[in-house]
Amino acid sequence: MRSICLTLPTNRPCAATITALGKEAAYAAEHFDVEVHLLVLDSCAAPAHAEHAAALRQLTPRPDVVVHHLDEARQRDFLQRVIERSGVAKPELMLDLMLPGDVSYGACTNRAFLIASALGCTSVHRRDSDSSYQALDGEPVYPIHHELLSLGKRAVDALPDVTRTRLDPADVYKPVAMVGASFVGELSVDIGEIRELDPEIYYEVVGLWAEAGTPAEERRELVDDSFVGAGTDPFTHDESTLGTPDIWRVDMCNIGLDHEVYERVPLPPATSTIGSDYFLLHLVRDATLPGVVHNRHIVNYYTPERRTGPGFTAYQLRFTKFLLSMLYLYPVYTAMERARGALLDEQHHIRVDEIARHVGRSVGADRTENIRRLDVLDRCYRQLGAKYAEFADHIVPLRERLLDEAQADMEDFALLIEAWGPLVAASRSERPARGVDDA
Repeated sequence: MRSICLTLPTNRPCAATITALGKEAAYAAEHFDVEVHLLVLDSCAAPAHAEHAAALRQLTPRPDVVVHHLDEARQRDFLQRVIERSGVAKPELMLDLMLPGDVSYGACTNRAFLIASALGCTSVHRRDSDSSYQALDGEPVYPIHHELLSLGKRAVDALPDVTRTRLDPADVYKPVAMVGASFVGELSVDIGEIRELDPEIYYEVVGLWAEAGTPAEERRELVDDSFVGAGTDPFTHDESTLGTPDIWRVDMCNIGLDHEVYERVPLPPATSTIGSDYFLLHLVRDATLPGVVHNRHIVNYYTPERRTGPGFTAYQLRFTKFLLSMLYLYPVYTAMERARGALLDEQHHIRVDEIARHVGRSVGADRTENIRRLDVLDRCYRQLGAKYAEFADHIVPLRERLLDEAQADMEDFALLIEAWGPLVAASRSERPARGVDDA
């Protein structure tokens, strides 16, 4: 029996999602020969934390589903022990990169990766707090079904369990490194209101995440494909495709990754930056590792705090930092696309030194394009008026800091890649707490 980690990082109340996640864990244990470590990384304040604990206690106990409910204090304790054991340089910085004070989509998932390694898990399966499952004939449709059918198998052995294959013959003996799907419902990034207010401004703003020099027609195609997921059509039957994964059809709320990927390369630990957790999708695709893309899409919805007051400002800042991060990520993506199979060694393992080299080279990128991005965002948001104009005013004094942070985030990523191997090795000698957290 292999162990897997089904994880939910959260910083908002989501007891109903936790209950549903517990049922997905039970489904996995019932239908596959696995022990499921149900890992809730809880950054919520006491009232929501207590609601989450109550939801976990109410799950039907199973010997093959082990619950780990960790608040930030318990996460920090685990990380401190791992960092100390690893002997990495700058231990205080490493702790900050793994558990920063601000929201970090990459860092919370990196914590799940290290804890999964400590638990001896062969895969991590991530869900999000602002999502739910589709249903068919009254029964939930769990993505973990497809994930466990194929993840970690040689591609040739996964063939019987998929609908179709677009597998390159050169890749048939490589392991399936990723299984994922997308979402239905609202846009994955809460910018739909901009599209309603002014479609042309929406195209200009969303188009800012295209690489500099992208032709206008390609930029519009990028915008049309961005953040829309799988649309709104409900699930009716299973479809799955094995081959080079179409990462535009995979969302991080609906993904399973093999340990041979996340134990070698972490995610960028950038704070207050949406999209910082998508790096490994590019890596899997560009390294020519097989993946399965299926259609058990998650239902995405918005939480109210994103649209008013401080919540709106915080979310728009994360979107702004996402746009700025592209200056440093695009050169890495381009280098990985060119390298392709050369990113793997003879055992089909990722060459970490190659990834580190590409990330290190991108740090010195000229900031002119990011200055332009901020100028365009300022102009567009002022045209939209109201709260968008207020946000434009808010970031005027922050411009230099945001430009500096975008570069520093990439420098931190390079440091974390270098430290990741020792951290993963050290995690295998530590054990995170199990059970429901009463803190």
